Order: sequence, then C-alpha cells, then structure tokens
Amino acid sequence: MKVDRIILHNEFSNHEEFVRAALDNSHIIHSSEIDDLTLRSWRRCRDEYGLDPGMSPEPVIIDRQDLHDRLQRYERLLDIARVEMTDLYQQLAGSGHAIMLTDKDGILLNFIGDPQFTDAAAHAGMQLGAVWSESVQGTNGMGTCLVEQKPLVIHKQSHFFSRNASLTCAAAPIFDPHGEILAVLDASSESKMAQQHTMVLLNMSAQMIENRVFFCAMKEAFVLRFHSRSEFISTLGEGAIAFDRDGRIEAINRSAMFQLNLESPQQIVGHPIQQLFTTSLGTLLKNVHSHAFPIRESQHGKRFFATLQAPEKSCRHNTTSSDAVNDLGENDYLGSTDFLDALHFDEPRMKRNVKTALKLVERDVPCMLFGETGTGKEMFARALHKASSRHDKPFVAVNCASLPESLIESELFGYRPGAFTGANRDGSRGKIVQADGGTLFLDEIGDMPLHLQARLLRVLEEREVTPLGGEKPIKVSIKLISATHHDIKGMVEDGDFREDLFYRLHGVSLTMPPLRERTDRLQLIKNIAQLEAGVSEELTWDPEALKLFENFPWPGNIRQLRNVLRTSTALCENNLVTINDLPEEIRNIVYDDEFSDGPDANLNALAIAERDALLSELEEMHWNISRVAKKLALSRNTLYRRMKRFGISPPR
Repeated sequence: MKVDRIILHNEFSNHEEFVRAALDNSHIIHSSEIDDLTLRSWRRCRDEYGLDPGMSPEPVIIDRQDLHDRLQRYERLLDIARVEMTDLYQQLAGSGHAIMLTDKDGILLNFIGDPQFTDAAAHAGMQLGAVWSESVQGTNGMGTCLVEQKPLVIHKQSHFFSRNASLTCAAAPIFDPHGEILAVLDASSESKMAQQHTMVLLNMSAQMIENRVFFCAMKEAFVLRFHSRSEFISTLGEGAIAFDRDGRIEAINRSAMFQLNLESPQQIVGHPIQQLFTTSLGTLLKNVHSHAFPIRESQHGKRFFATLQAPEKSCRHNTTSSDAVNDLGENDYLGSTDFLDALHFDEPRMKRNVKTALKLVERDVPCMLFGETGTGKEMFARALHKASSRHDKPFVAVNCASLPESLIESELFGYRPGAFTGANRDGSRGKIVQADGGTLFLDEIGDMPLHLQARLLRVLEEREVTPLGGEKPIKVSIKLISATHHDIKGMVEDGDFREDLFYRLHGVSLTMPPLRERTDRLQLIKNIAQLEAGVSEELTWDPEALKLFENFPWPGNIRQLRNVLRTSTALCENNLVTINDLPEEIRNIVYDDEFSDGPDANLNALAIAERDALLSELEEMHWNISRVAKKLALSRNTLYRRMKRFGISPPR
C-alpha cells in the first residue's frame, strides 16, 4: 500500500478530527497509531452502526429485570470466572486495572475494580448491566473482541469515541464447548502504555475459564485429556475431547483443535473418537481413571499422552488405593490406603512426624508445619485431614503469600453484599466459613499482614468470624493447620509476626525434611517414578541414572522430583530409565573433586554452611537469579558457577 505520509493524533485539535481523517483517507494515509483491526472497527462503527465520532452518548444500561435474568442465566459461568478474575486482579493489583466480564451481547455482568480506577470507570459506563457492544460503544476492548473473536488491545486513541480515549483495554474471548463465543474477559486501565504482560495474563485467564466451562458442561460425557508431553496434562495447554458411550464426539476445546490441526469443532463433532486416534473404543475405555497412557493420532501417527475421565454419574464409590492417591490432591502420589503412613518409607523424621500427628488428629490442637518449599507440607496437611473424623468435611487451603493485602481479608473472612466495589452481589462466605466442620490450611502463614493476624487470632479464640460489612458473627468449628518456610520465631523477635498468634498456632510443630536429607530418597524416587509412568510393568533403571537422581540436591524437593520423573518416564523406552532420559540440569551436572561422590557427600563444614546459605538466599528471592546475584554482589555467571559447584538447580 502506498503511504503518502504518517499522521499522528497530536496533529489534530481533537479525537473526532483524527478519526474522521483516518476514515476519509485510509486508502492513502498511514498512522503508527492505527492498525488494520482498528480501521476495520472504525469503518463498522461509521458504515454499519451509523455512529459519529463526535457523539458523546450516555452509557446504556439494561433494565434491572433483564440484568437479573442474565445473571441467573450465566450463574455457573460467573462462579467459574470469579475465581480467575480475582486471581488476575491480584496479579495486576496496584496498577489501576478493572477486570470485567461481559456476555456474548456485550453486557457487563461482573467486574472487580482497583480503587485507583473505579471512579473513572463508573463515568465511562463500567457498571453492571452496561452495554459495551461495538454497535453502542464504538471501538472498545470488549465490543470489538466480540466481533473479531480473538485477543486484542484497544489502546487510548484507538477507541472510536473520545470519551473512551483515556482507556487502555485488553480483551480475550471465551468460547463454549461447541466453539461459539460465550463471553469476553477484559482488563482496562488508564495506563499510558499498552502492556504486553497484561495481555498474556488476561489470555491465560480466559483460557482457564474456558477449560473449566468445558469440563463443567461435559460432566456426563467421557473426556479424553491429552498432550504431546505427559506433564502438560491437567495444565492450561491440555487438549480435551468429550464423547458419549458410543464414542461419538460431543465437544472439543481449542487446545485439542490446535494439536490435531483442526479448524473448527464442526469438523469432528458427531464423528467417532476412533476417527482421530489409532485405537478402538473398547481399548480406550479400559484406561478410564488410569495414569497417562500413550496414544497416536490417525492422520500422521503423532504420539500423545492421555488420561480418560469417566462421566460424573458413573464415578466409583468404593475407595481403593488409587482413590487414596487422588483424594490427596494433584501433587500427591504415594499409593497407600493409610494416608499418613503413605507419606514415607520408614524415614525416621517423617515416621516421627506421622506418629505425633496421629496422636493429635482428634484433639483440638493446632499444628504448624515447617520446611522448605516443595517438601510436601500441604500434602501432609491433606493426609492429616483424611486420617481424621473430619475427612468427609471440607479441606480448604489458603496460600497467604499469593494474595495481596487488598484481597486477603475478604478472601479469609468473607463479606456481605456491597461491602466494596466489585464485590459479588451475593457476598462471599470466605475461606474460614467454607472450612466449617473440616480443616483450614493456612500456607505461608508468615506472609500474613500484621493487622490481619489480629483478626485471625480473634477468630481462633472466639471460634466465630464476622464478614466484612457484616455485624452478626458466624460460629465455626475448624481444625487449623498452618505452614511456612520462614523462621517464624525470628519474625516474632523482629516484630514482624504477633507473638500471641504464634503461640496460638504453635500447638505442635512438625518439620518436613528436605528431599536431599531423606534416608528413603531412593524408595521415593522409584515409587514416584512408577506412579508417574502409569504402567503395570515395573520400571527398570540404568544404575548410573538412578545414582544421579539419588545424589542430586533437589532444591525444589519432592515437587521438583515429581515433575522431573514425569518427563523422564514419558521419554524412556521399554520401561528402562537411562541417563538420556534425564533433563540437562541433572545429566550434565559437574562436581568439583571434593564432590566426586555427589553434591552431598564428603562436604566439609564450611562448604555445607556456604551451600545452605546460598540455598536460603535463593529460596528467599523465589529463585530470581538476578536479585540474588545483586544482593550477594556477584555476577550472574559467578552465581551460576557456584550453584553448579554445589549441585543447586532451580526448581521447574
């Protein structure tokens, strides 16, 4: 296209003139501020909707009854989306964003607003029931996303109306299981920059909502979950195909279409599942509830790994050893009907922990778990809950480190309707009330803000909680387990943690040993590997590969070990794990002479102290190499050399 000149927004006296000039001369005028998507939308606004960029129409709000009906119709979607919207808001907290959800007509059904942005948003029509379709609001994130049906950013002057030109809006579509657009997730702010990381986070959140909608809608179908790498099953990137008992495909998600090179669900819905994969329906159904199994697609013979989920109404009612594993949660793996004894293979410290925990399992004594990240603190808490008489009641886990101060209070204690801007219209019970009758697990309790520690102490003392905006306290009965990798006693001495709360939580303390110090390390490796492989035949090991696994320091502990074994057992041939199946950080590790028998062998006291100090700094900085290097006044290369010398590798 010939470009006579480049026009800029500041060449015009107002936004209206800029839009008109671009539309009237778009065939010869190019602007770095206008892309093809924006021009398409502006043309629709002028030619199809009859909108005028000089207009300043008042926000259109649907009537109360229509809004009520829509909220009821989309109730399940709103429940699913609320979790992801809250998580996204937490990740963007402090940056002046509002997180919004519209239905397929562009009607705003829910939003969570940053206080810095709430007032400006209200003036622009960002309130429940507001219409943000392109035909009403002109070019904007939500409305234009509904038309284009793909993730996009509408930044400042790209909006059609000048009233919206102060906004930067990132939007991503959410599709239903049949490929039809269901809703739009949007993050809007008055940021001067169109931030790419916001778009990435937003798109991930939209896909997570979409996947959860898929599984919720397909509860009565078989669901094949697959990926080319077994460790990516049950993650955002997994493919999912729902089919009935006759093998007829009912729905397919976007990731599955991408992996199978399909353009739309219509290409495959209604066809037999055997048309996609080189396996019979009977063989496929034999794998229901089993670990990941290999499967090949029929067109090119590409290998995937898959799990098969049965219809919800046909779920098993009898408890087996594999049920015990699944009940412990997605990060738990040890196969035994005795939940606590399944956590060790006669490792002395773990055995002592289990013995102590069993003595107190039915007592009203709080338990505090200490240990490095990845040592299995939440797994131990879940097992303790399963071993108690509360096992049929809720186990509610809260990670205090992952919630910003602005949300942790409402998340824990709940709130009444209208307690704050963006609150759920029905209010929220809060995690403490959700755990009533069961177990509340407060992970990373050391990261709880001081002013909330006082509220938590009052709940524990009085056994009742008052939601935000409420007056009447709610009685609760909970078993409390907390955990941290911090030095809580040191925090108490420094005034960073309340002493009275510490003693209230510290009924009994148990320390989860790091994997590198566990005497049952070899048995753990073999057992986890067998479960991750998902095969009935026993795995065999190249002795050199097993030695590398056993001697590796595992800075990410059991969590890291499990992830590595999942990949290694997927790569191995004929159920034999060799060095070639190991990831690079383990296979290529080089030790100094003093570490010739492995990183933990024959260390002198000084080397042990240096290694532990380095690990502590890495954990404290969440494995941010640049920050650790800066704090220690080292170059990144020097820090990497020291990590290599001590056999320290970042957790995956």
